[in-house]
Amino acid sequence: MGSTITEKILAKHSGRKKVVPGDLVNAEIDVIMCHDVTTTPAIDMLEERSIDKVCDPKKIVVMPDHFIPNKDIKSAEMVAKIRRWVKKHNIENFYDLGRHGVCHALLPEQGHVTPGKTIICGDSHTSTHGALGAFSTGVGSTDLAAAIATGELWFKVPETILFNLTGKLPFGVYSKDIILYIINRIGVDGALYKSMEFKGSVIDELTIESRMTICNMAIEAGGKAGLINPDQKTIDYVKSRTNDEFELFSSDEDAKYEKVYDIDVSKLEPIVAFPSLPSNGKKVSKITENITVDQAYLGSCTNGRIEDLRVAAQILKGKKIASETRMIVVPATTEIWKQANKEGLLDIFMDAGATVSTPTCGACLGGHMGILAAGEKCISSTNRNFIGRMGSPKSEVYLGSPATVAASAIEGKITDPRKYLLVT
Repeated sequence: MGSTITEKILAKHSGRKKVVPGDLVNAEIDVIMCHDVTTTPAIDMLEERSIDKVCDPKKIVVMPDHFIPNKDIKSAEMVAKIRRWVKKHNIENFYDLGRHGVCHALLPEQGHVTPGKTIICGDSHTSTHGALGAFSTGVGSTDLAAAIATGELWFKVPETILFNLTGKLPFGVYSKDIILYIINRIGVDGALYKSMEFKGSVIDELTIESRMTICNMAIEAGGKAGLINPDQKTIDYVKSRTNDEFELFSSDEDAKYEKVYDIDVSKLEPIVAFPSLPSNGKKVSKITENITVDQAYLGSCTNGRIEDLRVAAQILKGKKIASETRMIVVPATTEIWKQANKEGLLDIFMDAGATVSTPTCGACLGGHMGILAAGEKCISSTNRNFIGRMGSPKSEVYLGSPATVAASAIEGKITDPRKYLLVT
């Protein structure tokens, strides 16, 4: 019996020839990503135990992103603590303000993600990096502290669910619609502590950025990780960003899966996840309500990359955002912001009436720079729409693709983006 990509990576990093689901392994961690919110508690835990060291400064990548720029005294002190810690331990991979970005977009962009690596972060959407053939997962601050000190972490080897995606992706349908469909189909606990593996002709055709969107939201189905077997696109993406050597792992043809879903995407259409779960997806053709939106939000670790901004700009070019709707655009990293500016995308957004922010996680988690008031509704390209996720617990968040967000901003209500894409 063969092994899945998840099993192969965990076996390699725990010094075993083979592992199977249920095994407990102590795995070497290649990349320890640290952002502001969960890293400060980890630092506190280490200091309380007089652990004044890090396993290897080169393995640690630090970027304040949730409250950057600092929104208040508390967040300023939090990031100041991280800056002191970084300097004390000679951590070179530090992306402070001016080089900053949302962690799950910045890490692969800057060449820290390569196939076959083990990656952890105190953030649930660390599953994003499985798009490059790595085992990448979110952990709590306690486990983060342990990894920082030792460079290792224990895991129970997860079972793997395979999603085989075939057919032709219809016009106006994007990777965000694919993952919203999958979560709707299996539920928010349908892959609880499972590795979600995505493959098939549809995955082969997707860009690396689109693959990241799918793996990013594996956690919204309860997944431990989301992975895609590396191919030539993966190799080209990685080699354009780093000269580091890497090892490719792929699932064997006879690998054992806990379950297999064969999904033909040919009849898929844009999907909107209604409040207050990512699994509450509805096809736009089935939305009979007239849902007005107070805010349209384009950004986040799910859909703040350059291809997302290009799609939205294509729809918004020469048009105006509805008078009673505000739109916030947040490029996910400083480099993406600069590229969008170079291409004239930021001018398109602002000419349409949107505001463009520096990279930040702020509004996505209800932290700052886009908080919703009671009774307000937001159409968002983010990954979660839980109660109170983006502000007041009496506000509502609807999830959609960047195209859906842009089209809805124009009309001031949730709108089928194909209406505008067909015009251009």
